Formats: sequence, C-alpha cells, structure tokens
Amino acid sequence: MSQQPDHDQYRMAVYVISVAAELSGMHPQTLRNYERVGLLQPARTQGGNRRYSQADIARLHRIAELVNAGMNLEGIRHVLALENEVALLRHEVASLREHLAAQRVSRGELVPMHQVLSLFTRRSGFSGER
Repeated sequence: MSQQPDHDQYRMAVYVISVAAELSGMHPQTLRNYERVGLLQPARTQGGNRRYSQADIARLHRIAELVNAGMNLEGIRHVLALENEVALLRHEVASLREHLAAQRVSRGELVPMHQVLSLFTRRSGFSGER
C-alpha cells in the first residue's frame, strides 16, 4: 500500500506537450506522431489538450532507445506490447507465489512438497521415466 501514492504520482498526467517533448528530448510533432500510430496514449483535458505523465516520459525514452537501435515503429509496437505482457506475467507469478506460500503456511508445510518429492525420488532411485 505504501507504493500506491508513488505509482499514482508516476501515472498522473501533468505535463503539457512542450514540457513532455523537452523531457523526452523529442520534437512535439514526434509525440503527436507516436500518438497517431498508437505507441503512446496521453491523457486529455476536457478541452482536448494532451497531458503526459512520468510513465509516458519513460515510455518515450524506451521508444527512443528502440529507434536508435534501428527498429521501425511497427517493431517498436510489438516490443512494447511484449514488454508489457512480460511485466503482467511477472506480477501474476509473484502473486501466485505469495498465494502458494500462504497455502503452505496454512497447511503447516515447512518444506515445499516438490522438494520433499525430489529428495524422495533421488534417495529411492525412482526417476519417473519409463
């Protein structure tokens, strides 16, 4: 819970396009182009003006790294999508590990069952293969 305010602040859209362009080292038209092709989705005010967050600025830096590596915009789109998916999967794995650890504690299991089985199969000579 203590990380929530920092996360919210990281995602808070506060920068106008000229500031976001300066922070990212890009021209404002480049930011508009990245939005047009779907690489970036800045927030909008009620008046329709773009507002960028620190997360958007970090994404722009990542896009610049990929452009400098010679990647085209479609390739960048795929890389960013895959990086996002990896982050989501890592979060899911961490949650599942926490859940599994809690289950082990609630069962009073001191050693994970797969370790017990591994030790048993090594000592007995059973490999499970046929």
